[in-house]
Amino acid sequence: MSNESSKGAGKGSYGEASIRVLKGLEPVKQRPGMYTRTDNPLHIVQEVIDNAADEALAGHGKRIDVTVHADGSVSVEDDGRGIPFGLHPTEQLPVLEIVYTRLHAGGKFDKGAGGAYSFSGGLHGVGVSVTNALSKRLEVTVWREGQAASIVFSHGDVAEALKLRKPAAGERRSGTTVRVWPEARYFDHTDLPRNELSHLLRSKAVLMPGVGVTLRYEKTGEKLAWVYKGGLRDYLMQTSSADPVIPLFEGEHYAESNETENFAEGEGAAWCVAFTEDGTPVRESYVNLIPTVAGGTHESGLKDGLFGAIKGFIEMHSLLPKGVKLMPEDVYSRASFVLSAKVLDPQFQGQIKERLNSRDALRLVSTYVKPSLELWLNQHVEHGRKLAELVIRQAQTRQRASQKVEKRKGSGVAVLPGKLTDCESRDLSLNELFLVEGDSAGGSAKMGRDKETQAILPLRGKVLNAWEVERDLLFKNNEIHDIAVAIGVDPHGANDTPDLSGLRYGKVCILSDADVDGSHIQVLLLTLFFRHFPKLIAAGHIHVAKPPLFRVDAPARGKKPAAKIYALDEGELTATLDKLKKEGARENGWTISRFKGLGEMNAEQLWDTTLNPETRRLLQVGYGTLDPAATTASLTRLMGKGEAQARRELMELHGDAVELDV
Repeated sequence: MSNESSKGAGKGSYGEASIRVLKGLEPVKQRPGMYTRTDNPLHIVQEVIDNAADEALAGHGKRIDVTVHADGSVSVEDDGRGIPFGLHPTEQLPVLEIVYTRLHAGGKFDKGAGGAYSFSGGLHGVGVSVTNALSKRLEVTVWREGQAASIVFSHGDVAEALKLRKPAAGERRSGTTVRVWPEARYFDHTDLPRNELSHLLRSKAVLMPGVGVTLRYEKTGEKLAWVYKGGLRDYLMQTSSADPVIPLFEGEHYAESNETENFAEGEGAAWCVAFTEDGTPVRESYVNLIPTVAGGTHESGLKDGLFGAIKGFIEMHSLLPKGVKLMPEDVYSRASFVLSAKVLDPQFQGQIKERLNSRDALRLVSTYVKPSLELWLNQHVEHGRKLAELVIRQAQTRQRASQKVEKRKGSGVAVLPGKLTDCESRDLSLNELFLVEGDSAGGSAKMGRDKETQAILPLRGKVLNAWEVERDLLFKNNEIHDIAVAIGVDPHGANDTPDLSGLRYGKVCILSDADVDGSHIQVLLLTLFFRHFPKLIAAGHIHVAKPPLFRVDAPARGKKPAAKIYALDEGELTATLDKLKKEGARENGWTISRFKGLGEMNAEQLWDTTLNPETRRLLQVGYGTLDPAATTASLTRLMGKGEAQARRELMELHGDAVELDV
């Protein structure tokens, strides 16, 4: 190889010159989805709100005011200490500038005795710098040490250098005001979701008793204000619609310096739990005031503590009927709660901090919740017995559902799988069941679906290859059992005449990732339906959903505004890019994101691309030009255990036509 070619100067070559080094905030601009939500700018505004809340959490602020301005910008004001604006001792730049222009810079990394924040919303250190990177303009004003400092940024860079002045008469003495203009090209749309924003701010007030939080809409003059003194109890009582079967269980405990549990001083949790017979449970959790909408290890700790205490009470009073085995879900399924944990160094899953991953948080919360509930139950034995009855009923229902379901003659009633999130409609022509790969994607699907007509059944792991499984043994596999019960049709053969009167959904849709693993799960499910539910295929009830593999953030071109375009596969991606070039888009002026899986899509994206009947792509499964016998022969060759040689011949014959996705 010549020296010239090794340097990668030629078009299409790969060498040293091919490697790009992204500096400053460029990584955020290139791949915004790695750092924040891109459906709307709420999360980048939340980063600013979280900074104000951290000041209040540290005991230095009593007020947070948020204003949504008529021009689409958002301002956040607090009365905290104000961000320092002097020169950094080693960087020799104003600290205020560093905070907004450098990733992994901030006061939250200093956890020592003199640290600015003992507890704060995480250690990613890419909070407001991401806000700045994805904003066309950002203005900061700080009042501190008898001076007022202001600085202005544009697209992440300093537009107006730091200016100092004396505060005018009547101006506040300390605090920070940040005004953000989100850049539209990074988001699906720029409107902040009103309900989510008000819920976020309301929860801050709940978790910080005595701190006043306001939200004002400049265009309409609407103003909302929250100050809570009753904390979690008041909030849970107002939020939950169902009446609890026993009084609320609440408590809080924080580690002291002399404790032996190896927790940092101040770490701990506050909680309030309501147990209800019916209704949808309310579950909200927070870590250092950051809402963790996807739960995490602190919620697992609450679940573990509640289960341990209630199980102990039931065993001590010999209340458990013979043959009933308690599981944590029997307690958790009827528990509504608000949980606020304080963790010194929280580790989150994903930059948007939706789920806590800190392992010690499970032990932290469980250690404090369990003895507290044990004491409460033994002080209120009658309430304990009522709670025990509720939990035992849940266990009995779960155990019945896990056994093979025999339909009652005449009524056709069956105990549906516990993890099935059913739809409200009973109209077979409208109802759809989505068999979703994984709990994570199942969560997005549950939030994004149409509750009236769409049901979700999450599947864990790879489904059993059912091609050579005897029909009588199918229900030994939990996933296949749950699918059959949810659909409402028993397994059958090609020559059988099954009873389809119990069918609960007009469409049964396989929804898996757009990658190789997803295709494998798709094949296993199709194998199940072809082998053991052939009449559903013949009647056109089985479908395959086609989620996109790519998202293209297209720039404005001509009269066409910037847009988000989804591509099903590599071929469609190439066609999309060719079309953008023809419309006048600058070469590489777009950003391409690849979805690693459905779990990476938020609820709104999953609805738009895969669930919405108006915009999705759904393929009906049928025999096509093959007759059922030919299909059976082909599937035997592909899925049969004794067909390795036939598969090898097939691969040798057609292997070069396969496109690999590695």
